[in-house]
This record gives sequence, structure tokens and C-alpha cells, in this order.
Amino acid sequence: MILPTVTPSQIRTALLLREEIALLDVRHEAAFAAGHPLFAANMAAGRILLEAETRLPRKDVPVVVYDAGEGLVAEAAERLGALGYTNVRQLDGGLQAWRDAGYELFRDVNSYAKAFGELVESRRHTPSLPADEVASLMADGANIAILDVRRFDEYATMNIPGSVSVPGGELVLRAGRAAPDPETTIIVNCAGRTRSIIGTQSLINAGISNKVMALRNGTIGWTLARQELEHGANRRGGIGASEDAKANARDVAYRAGVRHVGMAEMVVLET
Repeated sequence: MILPTVTPSQIRTALLLREEIALLDVRHEAAFAAGHPLFAANMAAGRILLEAETRLPRKDVPVVVYDAGEGLVAEAAERLGALGYTNVRQLDGGLQAWRDAGYELFRDVNSYAKAFGELVESRRHTPSLPADEVASLMADGANIAILDVRRFDEYATMNIPGSVSVPGGELVLRAGRAAPDPETTIIVNCAGRTRSIIGTQSLINAGISNKVMALRNGTIGWTLARQELEHGANRRGGIGASEDAKANARDVAYRAGVRHVGMAEMVVLET
């Protein structure tokens, strides 16, 4: 199978112009985490048949695949072709060509989301507290509510003692039920930093009356501070939206310029 190529500079130009492109790193996640272009997505060649149609619903989306010389590109292209993808190319020279062109590589997974969290904290001065200060507040019986914004399965695996699960996508709607007293200080936590920062700033942007702080570095920071974690918790935030939460959320969306689509438009986007 002869796969057409695209150069690193063409990829970079397409990304800068915000053109639609799916840049896929087809190595295993550990290799991907060691270094990759910022907007590359990891889809290991062996998982394409399981993941591609969910993550890339339109079969004519421009797809560019690359590896670091492991020989995975041909396998990945063959599997994408078998699924009906019609616009698949390979990055000419692979990851080494990207590096040789002087373009940056980023470590870890979800790098762009984490970078966004750091940008938000820097621009908005999102308030936070270190683990030791939060532990002291807990020991003193302070009027605080710790809201864990991770998925519930993550929360149930390990959590800050006494915290309540309120996944981040529901936080603005449900925080008022989880902490109904406006004098309660809300402390938002995740596993590391990003979701704590975004959750805290979301509540501040929504105009919640409570004081809101992020737990700096989340459960990782808590563990590094030699604090104990709880396991198997099942506490969830109140069901249903708190008073005025929907209106606040709509106002934040309006001010941020969030656009909306209906089901008909969604179907068009997926076909």
C-alpha cells in the first residue's frame, strides 16, 4: 500500500490555519507520552479497529498518521482503510522529521488540555490552597466542602477524605446543592491540577456566592504531603440543578461566545 505523504511544515501550517485534521500518533501510549506534537492524538495501531469510528465519526476526515520508525504506519493505514477512511496520509519522515524541522515535542498525555489549564490559572489568577492548608482546615472543623471533579470511578478509587463527587461537567449546575451554605468555602480537587483549576474558575465565572479555591496539585499533591486518601467512597453531589445554576451557566456561555447546535446539525456533522 503506497500511502501519500505530507510534510511537517504542511501539518504545522494546517494547524495554525485551524484546518480540520486528525494527526494520529499510532505508537503505544507510553511512547506517545515521551514526546509528541502538541495537537497529536494517540491512537495505537492495535486499537484502531476499536476506537477509530467512535473518535473519528466521519470517514472523509483528513487523517495523518506517524510513528517514530517502529513500522506501525502501514498497519495503521491498512486498518483505517478497512474501516472506510478515504483521506489517509503519513507524515513524511515521521516523528524524527518533525523534530528535525525544529518543531517542539511535548511530554505527557493530554498536553494541550493541561497547557490550557495553566493558561487559565496564569491569566485569571485562579486561587488555590496547598494540601497541608486544606488538611489543617479539615482538622479544625472549618466550614468547607471538598468537591471532586473527576469521573465517579476515579473518585471511588481514591479521594480526599470527606470529599463529594461532582464531576466537572456538572459542577456549575450542582455545586450549590453540594454546598448550600454561601458561607461554605468550596475546595475543588482532581488528581493533579488541570481539572481543579478549570472547575474552580468555572464556579467563579458563574458567579457562585461561595468562596472557591482549588486544591493545589489534587490527590497527587495530597499524597506528596503525606496525607491519607480514602478509598471506595460513594458520596455524590445533590441530584438536580441548584437554584439559578442553569441561568448562570447560560450567562457564562453567552459571555464566552459558546455556539449551540441542534440535533439536526449534529447529525450533519457526524455524516
